[in-house]
Parts: sequence; C-alpha cells; structure tokens
Amino acid sequence: MTQLRQLLEIIWTFFKIGALTFGGGYSMLPMLQRETVERQHWLDENKLADYFALSQCLPGLIAVNMAVMIGYQQKKTAGAVAAVIGVVLPSFVIILIVAALLSNYMHVAAVASAFAGIRVAVAALVIYSVYGMFKNGVKDWFAFVIFIVALILMLLFNVSPIPVIIGAAIAGILMGQMRMCR
Repeated sequence: MTQLRQLLEIIWTFFKIGALTFGGGYSMLPMLQRETVERQHWLDENKLADYFALSQCLPGLIAVNMAVMIGYQQKKTAGAVAAVIGVVLPSFVIILIVAALLSNYMHVAAVASAFAGIRVAVAALVIYSVYGMFKNGVKDWFAFVIFIVALILMLLFNVSPIPVIIGAAIAGILMGQMRMCR
C-alpha cells in the first residue's frame, strides 16, 4: 500500500470515528475500539486503554489526543496529522451547519426532545465503554484496589483525574518492582 493510500485510510478511519460519535472522547471509545482494534488491527485492547488513559492526562480534546497517538504510531508525523484532520473535519462541518440552523430552531419542542434523547444514548455509550475498560484493565486484586481508591478519590473527594492517574502509575510501578523482586 502506498504512503498516500495509507494516509487516506487513516483520514477515512478517523473521519468515520469523528462523524459517528457524539458526546466527546468517552463516547468515542467503542467506535475507536471497533475501528482501530477490530477492523484495522492497528492496536490491541491494552494499547487502546493506555492511549485513552494518557489522552485524559494531556491538555486538549481526548479525541484529538487519541488521533495523534494512533496516527503517529502508524505513520509518524504524517499519520498524526492525517488522523487529526480525519477526526476534526466532521465536527467542524457539523458545527458550522448546526450553528447556522440551531439558533433558529432550538425553541422547537421536537429539537429540544431530540437533544434530550441523544444525551441519554451518550450516557449509555459511556457506561458501555467503562464496562469494557474495567473488564480489560482490572485483572487482579491490586488493579481492583487501584480502581476502588481512584473511584473514591474522584467521587467522594473530587480529586482531579490527573493526580489520580499519576498516583495509579506510581502504584503500578511499585507493584511491578515488588513482583520482580519475588
């Protein structure tokens, strides 16, 4: 496959992801998994989970961060640029159209009801993604303890995800060192 064709494949893959997912980075996870793991075989479930966790720690949009990392893995800088173009282009076009039309029709009950329905579906997508990440990431008692501590810190104490993820990384390193010493 030629370089141009590979870049077009990256653009098209991320264009579909950008066009068919609503609600931000969390809701795009099932589509990312289907396209990049199952269809393209660019990464495995663990690498996708790693990239997703890292994308949350970095500034910017999760979708763009994911596109940069996956695109870069495939075709270095050109792949990263192609993936970003692909994932951003649908949103750009849709937002232009919606901005032009929505201000005139948001008061219509059917439009408001449609948005209420979309919010519910996006909540289901997020829960589906969380279930998949839990199933793939929490494989032993230590991972379960990290999960519970992270959940408590964020839910009960409103701790930002960044220190929670950094703390989990440190705990993972320490556990890895302890396992190597055995």
